Amino acid sequence: METSNTTWGRTGRRGTRDWQLELRGGQLLLTLPDRTLTLRPGAAGEVRVIRRWLRHVVEVQVGRELRTLTGVGRRPAERLQAFLTAWPHIAEISAWAQHVLATADQAEADGRWISTETMRRLVDGRPQGEQHRGRLDAVWDLLGEAERDALQLWRLDVVRWLAEANQKILRSELQARRDLFRRVESTPLTFEQARAVVCMDNRVNVVAAAGSGKTSVMVARTAYAIARGFVAPERILLLAFNQDAAKELQQRLQRRLAAVGLRAEGVTASTFHAFGLGVIGQVTGRKPRVASWVDSGQGQDKILQIVDRLRDSSTRFRYAYDTYRLLYARTSDDPKGADGDAWDRDSKTARHRTYSGHLVRSQGEKIIADFLYLNGVGFEYERPFVVDTATAEHGQYHPDFYYPAVDVWHEHWALDADGRSPAEFRGYAEGMAWKRDLHQRTGTRLIETTWASIMGADGLVAFGEQLTSVGLSLDWNPDRPSVDRDAVPASHEDMARLLRTFMAHVKAGDLTEEAVEAKLRASPVLDTARTRHFLSVYWPVHRAWQQALADEGGVDFEDMLVTAAQMLESGAAQMPYDMVLVDEFQDTSQARARIVRALVNQPDRYLLTVGDDWQAINRFAGADLSIMREHERWFGRGPRLHLSTTFRCTQEICDVSSAFVGKNDRQIPKTVKAASGPGGQRVRLLYPANNTAGDIRAAVAAELERISTATEHDRAESDRRTSVLVLGRYRTDRSLVPATHPANLDVAFKTVHGAKGLEADYVVVANLTRGRLGFPSQVVDDPVLNLAMAAPDPYPHAEERRLLYVALTRARHQAVLISVHGRESVFVAELLKDGSIDPVEIDTAGAVVPSSVQACVRCGLGVMVQRVSAHGPFLACSSFPDCRATINIPQQRRPTARPSSRRR
Repeated sequence: METSNTTWGRTGRRGTRDWQLELRGGQLLLTLPDRTLTLRPGAAGEVRVIRRWLRHVVEVQVGRELRTLTGVGRRPAERLQAFLTAWPHIAEISAWAQHVLATADQAEADGRWISTETMRRLVDGRPQGEQHRGRLDAVWDLLGEAERDALQLWRLDVVRWLAEANQKILRSELQARRDLFRRVESTPLTFEQARAVVCMDNRVNVVAAAGSGKTSVMVARTAYAIARGFVAPERILLLAFNQDAAKELQQRLQRRLAAVGLRAEGVTASTFHAFGLGVIGQVTGRKPRVASWVDSGQGQDKILQIVDRLRDSSTRFRYAYDTYRLLYARTSDDPKGADGDAWDRDSKTARHRTYSGHLVRSQGEKIIADFLYLNGVGFEYERPFVVDTATAEHGQYHPDFYYPAVDVWHEHWALDADGRSPAEFRGYAEGMAWKRDLHQRTGTRLIETTWASIMGADGLVAFGEQLTSVGLSLDWNPDRPSVDRDAVPASHEDMARLLRTFMAHVKAGDLTEEAVEAKLRASPVLDTARTRHFLSVYWPVHRAWQQALADEGGVDFEDMLVTAAQMLESGAAQMPYDMVLVDEFQDTSQARARIVRALVNQPDRYLLTVGDDWQAINRFAGADLSIMREHERWFGRGPRLHLSTTFRCTQEICDVSSAFVGKNDRQIPKTVKAASGPGGQRVRLLYPANNTAGDIRAAVAAELERISTATEHDRAESDRRTSVLVLGRYRTDRSLVPATHPANLDVAFKTVHGAKGLEADYVVVANLTRGRLGFPSQVVDDPVLNLAMAAPDPYPHAEERRLLYVALTRARHQAVLISVHGRESVFVAELLKDGSIDPVEIDTAGAVVPSSVQACVRCGLGVMVQRVSAHGPFLACSSFPDCRATINIPQQRRPTARPSSRRR
């Protein structure tokens, strides 16, 4: 018997071989004296090694004849048997590896990115056989080079191996298409932009920093796909969020594709709304019409009309609506209540304002006091009890309410539906028992309410019955004027805005009344009496809205998008697009995401989404940031790429804004670099001379003069005027912009939301103060919205933080923040604490001088401002009473912070 690594056989007496088995090129060749046969090792019964007594033979099925080959020694026979056992797996692995190599070779030859979908097919086709590794290792030396290479590839992380192949393709394409990438936009593409273009994967999410050229990627990718013949123009769809963006995108495609000798005809750039209408028209044969009041942006006005009509036609609705607006709209679901909105000097605690002018301790007491006032019920708050109860250890007993007209006392208990008080209220049950016993012993009449009873679905009705049962008359008047002008209820406009916002989210989420009820039952956190009060108002409005749409034969945008999504998902609508590109993806709603997912939910479809989660500022309009954050869950696997070079901001602005927004660890991390290199002017914090709106306006004017003077030389060299954006959190901040400004400046006012997508040489944020309409805004989203919206970002002021990031990154050269001493925004305090901004102030002579303002030494949420007490001036945190940090001012030392108009 003679054997080599791949040969078995027997040589006869004259030196001739009676037979030989040879492994060659993945096949077994059997050479006999009269013929040579090709065998399939591992095929049932074709080649077998059999032990007969003390010797081994090889049986080979040749046609109908079974040949027995003798002369095989024990060890060679065992080796042959091991090989025959392992060979089916080797053959399967070799075929798979050949397919992988051919795919990679073809992709490299074509210069075409290997998609995740292709990788997944190759991975799914990978032969199993980890349990056979020992058998495969045992015959390693019997294998040829091709089989060994196949086994090595099989043992590798093939996805990583293909990713390395993609990097080779990327380098090759960047070189081969350098002329296209140089000319397709007005400036050559950066490496990051070109990489996003070449990466023709099935699902690509591009996270683009502000001013990093995300639109250039969309245009260049379209040109690249057409130029390479990967996708025909008529099979490309670009989706934008508004008409202006879609129009600009279409024009830019035509202009830039023409610059590289390509035609944009056939490429579709559309808004989601226009596209959705087209989908419905294709399926139904009748393109729907958007209702007139929806199309003109008057949905909130329509809500007001519906509410007026319902209030006139239904006493039940009127009472439910007025009750929610006047009593519940500005309360929380927590029996402990939110922070008070007024400071009580006597008790030195924060309390709650009421329409009657009383300052009460809790939200429950506020609801009761306001209910009493609106019903014309006279009461006294915390009147001393008729019996003297003061002792050396305890003060005089003051029941919560007293009704002098009927001589009845009223205690309101902070108890939930299970009769439990907040855990931190120690001794609460004992106090309740003592008070009840006192009233019983003294023979005084007492009525009782609890937080749970007041917040119950019919709680106020039951409370009203309690009052009438003791002889009080109720005269409900929702128009009764408030004694305390600062105790402001939610306005009708506030309610219309809330109802329309809730409706937009309900519709975008395709939520029915039954679905909302199911969500309530499934979540104790959401299922509160306050929420149910709101829903008793909302659903009649919702039904009236739908009826108004039907009467006009129109649709609204939310219903239209959901209907289009359903048609695409069901297959009723077939759209001819192989490549879909979506702009401003951080603002995507669930309905839009469903449309996009349905469009690419077939093999060999390509999706590119571009956006910046740091600029996600439209949650109120239905945007769901989790869709971008969870891109893979929604659309499938694919790379997330970054555009980190900004062509707009200086590095100084990049560093300050990135550090500020990046404190929220739920934001997608990225490093932003300025194309202009390091450095740049520091972000300024400017204080006006005093604390009035007029002085803020004067500070804006002073800043415009400073910018005018600083850029006068630039104007001499160019006819272009220096652009300045004055930004406000609300439209009312427009009043802070002076009517006239220097001639060499191009000044415009925008809200920060309205400035999204814009840029200017300088940005002035005009009113970074604390307050309800401050920045961050303290107009808190109503908790009921959480029933229809995605889970809110738990980071404090998360969306407002992103809003300030947007404001800062509109500036090319410098950003300036304007605040007021003693009323600084928490954002100002944070930026001061971090050393991110340079504070300056306008002194009484009108000169701008450095400011010595400092962040609070304890909380970091306020700044230290000068106060005056009976003992003289001192520094205290502007967040008082939430923070009570103080610093004594030695008499010989000059104050380090200017006085504030706010006093304790």
